[in-house]
Amino acid sequence: MKMESVKDLLYDHLRDLYDAEKLLVKTLPKIAKTVTSEDLREAVQSHLQETENQVSRLEQIFERLGEPAKSKPCQGMRGLLEEGKSVMEEDASDSILDLAIIAAAQKVEHYEISAYGTARELAERMGEEEIVTLLEETLEEEKAADEKLTEVSRALLQEEEMGGEESGEQEDEEQMDQKGRGRQPVASVGARVRSGNRKAS
Repeated sequence: MKMESVKDLLYDHLRDLYDAEKLLVKTLPKIAKTVTSEDLREAVQSHLQETENQVSRLEQIFERLGEPAKSKPCQGMRGLLEEGKSVMEEDASDSILDLAIIAAAQKVEHYEISAYGTARELAERMGEEEIVTLLEETLEEEKAADEKLTEVSRALLQEEEMGGEESGEQEDEEQMDQKGRGRQPVASVGARVRSGNRKAS
């Protein structure tokens, strides 16, 4: 496609986003099945519903532009999702795997925030206020999704740290208990020695 105007550039950009969102609609259910954190699963499922609405929003924008709703391969999103797929296959504990998936998901959100921000600016330059409003709605959803992932990540990190502390405390208690048991035989030996002396006398 030859780009000769801002409209051409916006249309090309939106086709890229259209492919990205449709890829996410297919991928998010797989992520929801993989994670173990209930909060993270709910966040992913909630964003899936938003993503389906974002696809519809893009179709409204195409109609507004008078162009067909056709996607083109979004290489950026495809690369990020391939990276995310490899993360889900890592051999890690449940909480660490969830944290790794959040990190991969936030890369996706930041990519979308950047892309929708650019599209909004282009639409604004064209004076397409209706399109600007639609794009801003999606942009705010992407920012909110990113913030939610940060909240879940912090909660998981706190749980991980507390788990480590509890493990350390348990080890300390076990060591103290072992030391205590180690002293008891000494006292018993002493008692036996004294007892033996009394019998000898």
